Parts: sequence; C-alpha cells; structure tokens
Amino acid sequence: MPATGRIEADVAVVGAGGAGLFAALSAVEHGARVALVSATPLAETASYWAQGGLAAALAPGDSPEQHLQDTVTAGRGAVRPSAAEVLCREAPDRVRDLERLGVAFDADRTGRLLLALEGGHSRRRVVHAGGSATGRRVVRQLSARVAEAPEVQVLERARATALLTADGRCVGLACEDSRQVSARAVILATGGAAALWRRTTNPPGSLGIGLLLAHAAGAALADLELVQFHPTAVIGVPGREGFLITEAIRGEGATLHDSSGERFVDELAPRDEVARAIDRQLELTGQHAVLLDMRAIDPASFPNVFSALADAGLDATRERVPVAPAVHYSMGGILTDLQGRSTLSGLYAVGESGCTGLHGANRLASNSLSECFVFARRAAQAGLSEPPPAGGASAAALTGSPLPAPETREAMWRHAGLRRTRQGLAALAADRHPLARLIAAGALARQETRGSHVRVDFPDLDPDLDGCHAVIPGRSPEPRFERWD
Repeated sequence: MPATGRIEADVAVVGAGGAGLFAALSAVEHGARVALVSATPLAETASYWAQGGLAAALAPGDSPEQHLQDTVTAGRGAVRPSAAEVLCREAPDRVRDLERLGVAFDADRTGRLLLALEGGHSRRRVVHAGGSATGRRVVRQLSARVAEAPEVQVLERARATALLTADGRCVGLACEDSRQVSARAVILATGGAAALWRRTTNPPGSLGIGLLLAHAAGAALADLELVQFHPTAVIGVPGREGFLITEAIRGEGATLHDSSGERFVDELAPRDEVARAIDRQLELTGQHAVLLDMRAIDPASFPNVFSALADAGLDATRERVPVAPAVHYSMGGILTDLQGRSTLSGLYAVGESGCTGLHGANRLASNSLSECFVFARRAAQAGLSEPPPAGGASAAALTGSPLPAPETREAMWRHAGLRRTRQGLAALAADRHPLARLIAAGALARQETRGSHVRVDFPDLDPDLDGCHAVIPGRSPEPRFERWD
C-alpha cells in the first residue's frame, strides 16, 4: 500500500510485543480485520528480551487465591483488587492458549510444566520457555502466527504519531509516513517508559510514547511515579551494562553478597525490598555493585544469561557477577478499566502501557507477561463492540519531541531514581520532556514512601493513601488521588 494510503480495520493495534500480538490474534479469533502497527520488524520488540516467565496457579496445591494474596502483598497496599482477581483467575487459561498457539513451555520428561520460584511468590508458579529466553520464544511464535494470518495487515517500521478522534471518540491513528488507519477501536500496546532513565534494563525504544499519544488525545494517565527497579542488572561489564539477570536464577539458589562476601538480604523477597537493600549497601560501602553468586547454578538452565556474560568476558560459573538496581518496569500508564478501556471512548491500552492498578506500588515477579495476555484478550473482545468509526476525524498530535535528551535521562536517574526528594523532583518538573514532567508531578504528589517509590523527605507509608492512585486527566499536568475498588 502506498505511504499515503488509508487503511480500514475493525481493530488497530499499536505495538508488536506480547500484548499487541496476542490482542491481534484474539481479535482475529472473533472474525476481525486487524491493522498491526510496529515501529520495528516483528520479533524485535521489548517483549523479545523478557527473561521472566508467566505467573499462573498451575501446580497441585496452588490456587488463584494464593496467587492473588501474593500479588496484593507485593503491591504494598496499592493493588486494585478486582484487577488482581482477574489476572490470577484467568492466567492459567492464557498459558493454555499460548500452548495451543504453539508456544512450547519448559516441561519434564512426562510433559508436566516446570514451574519456577521467583521473588514474592509463595509457590512455584512461573512457567518459562527455554529457561530465561521466554520472551524470545513467545514473541517469535506469536509473530509467526500473525504473519500467517490473512486478516492481519502488518505495518512494519511504522510509527504512530497521533490518534484520530471524532465526536469524543478515538477512531483511528495516523503514522509518520502519512498513512492513516480507521478502526472501531485502537489498542495501544506500546510498552513502558523505562528507557527515559539513564540506567535501565530496557531497549532504547521504551520511551512511553503511547502514553503521550493517549494523553494528548484526552485519555487519563495513572501511577506514573510508580516504577520498578530490578535488583540484579549487570554493572561495570563492558557490553553488558544494564543486562538483566532474571530473578529465576535467585529462585534456583543464586545469592547476593556485599563487598566483604556476606549475604545481606533474603534474595526472594519482593523486588522493591531487594533493590532497596542493595542500594543501602552501595551507600554504606561506596561500591558501585554488589555480587551475585551464580556458581552453583547449572548453565544449561539459563543458557542465554551465561552465554551473554561469557561473551562479555565474565565466566559466571567461576566468578561472581557485579550487579546493581536499574529501572525495569512502569507500574503506571494509561488508566484503563478491566477490559483495557481508557477514559477516551474507543481507545484501549494493554501490557505495560496500560494501568489497571494490578501491580500497585511493586509488581510481583512475572505477573507482567501474564497481564499482557489476560488483558489483551479482554481488550480485543471489548474493542469489537465499539461502533464503526465516524467521519471528520482530527489528529491529536504530540507537542514537543518524545525523544529524551541525554540530560533528561540523567535527570530522571538522579531525581526519580531509588531515592527521591522534593527538591530534586521539583527540578525534574521543569524538564523539557513532557513525560518526565508528568512523572515528576505524580512523584511530588505522592508524599510517602510506598513500594518502589521512596521519598527521603517522607520516609513512612501514609495509610490515608492505601488503595489510592495518582490520576492525571487527559491534557492536564496535575494529578489527583482516586481510590479504586
């Protein structure tokens, strides 16, 4: 189709990670025509690099209720109970859906799924594919299914630059090459914003552009101040800076040690607790890293981790790995209900770009991939109930560049990192980048320490903010707190 073409679809999906691919395939199951917009070729998205697995209550003796309790506990009083209930109840069925689509999860000789233990979980309930290559395996298989589906028109190397609205509804999107997509529903699956920070585990494209598109069109955002720091990102190893070492390795017995060789934290505590413990060690010792001891782990269980480190000249079977926290995951995003609907009719958001309140102030390990598939299916089904798009649409374009300057990334790490202050956040609120300013506004408003959000000037949890979420209405820079069910 020429670059000036107009594409008609029932559903337009922006983003070809796990959530976007599954949303597209779910819509096709219901007879829909889908336009899938991907800034990269298929199978080159952030989901591709995901080492974690899918959390689901699949083991004998486990249950969705136990999974729910662990999710609520990890979320530090900010989890939306109804969202967590949906996730924990439906995750096992989504694992089976993926198996039917050809994803081969790791299993024993009898075909029983191998379930890993990760931080914050009280049971082994995390399924993997190829050990720590889960994202790669899942995205490759779903990409192949999408490529084979005649109902899906894939727009590779295409970037959405504006959402189209008419009569208060989202009715499509515009791409930077002048193509436009008209659809009953637009599903944003554009990922999070972790690459706004200087030190991150994410690829460079994780800049929250979908959040900015939604906000410019009038959709509300929520919980932008709540970002997760992964405790074990490689530091000081040329070529592997920020490389994430999956939590599953600690689940199999890897240990963390301070500069004197002593263990200092329960390695399987929730991520916020482990990250803060490491940060305290670094402050006390002046060191740039703590040491992860993986020498007792079978390299065949996590081949891509060991081989990546070996490529960088570090033999993890013989020496400890220097690690420190890095920004990993956005708990906040585009405010949605339990069907993925945003506050702008016709616009949906799933995966890391959406915010149902599921994760609260600290995401339970491996709930994110499960979230992708649970809520992508719901959004695809709900989107098909939207009316046909109206004519006379206008484009809600971004103001200012969505690409951060190096100074912005440095300021994000300094002022919105593991320890935050009013003075630092106030400086960040004047940054040139629009999403940096919105994140600073949410962090300034949350005058407490909760989960991953640590305010040095407000070190205690504020019980009045239990269950509360910082909502930034569409086209507004000012957050307000709302208590969700």
